Amino acid sequence: MLVLLAGIFVVHIATVIMLFVCTIANVWVVSNVGNASVGLWNNCTNTLCNGTLVYAHEDALKTVQAFMILSIIFSAISLLVFVFQLFTMEKGNRFFLSGATMLVCWLCVLVGVSIYTSHYANGYTTYYRSEDHHGYSYILAWICFCFSFIIGVLYLVLRKK
Repeated sequence: MLVLLAGIFVVHIATVIMLFVCTIANVWVVSNVGNASVGLWNNCTNTLCNGTLVYAHEDALKTVQAFMILSIIFSAISLLVFVFQLFTMEKGNRFFLSGATMLVCWLCVLVGVSIYTSHYANGYTTYYRSEDHHGYSYILAWICFCFSFIIGVLYLVLRKK
């Protein structure tokens, strides 16, 4: 049981770090032409980054930014609640609060990445060309989506023995 708790804790910490990296890094879409990348916050060409974003729908981008920040907050809160419950909870109880908080994180990642995919990553906008592809931030966000769901469900069914 201790190994399972330690494994879940390590995956949870990795998820928080990956959420932080994918939200901050400006590599959501990468262009092979001109070595350029676009993120949630900046456009980067070679080594220069500027804050002028070329997205068509600024409201959708601000929504994605907000939901990705919320996902980081809820994931960190879930980690703190898990540690608190681990030391204060009686044996035989489940980690309901940490599981529910992690599932809220999962929902925030789902909404944020789905909006980004709907508006920007499917090739319907005029900015992206056929040479563009998804960057590691976009892929990390979908990996965090999977991990946060698995961790949330594991917390809900896990009993402290």
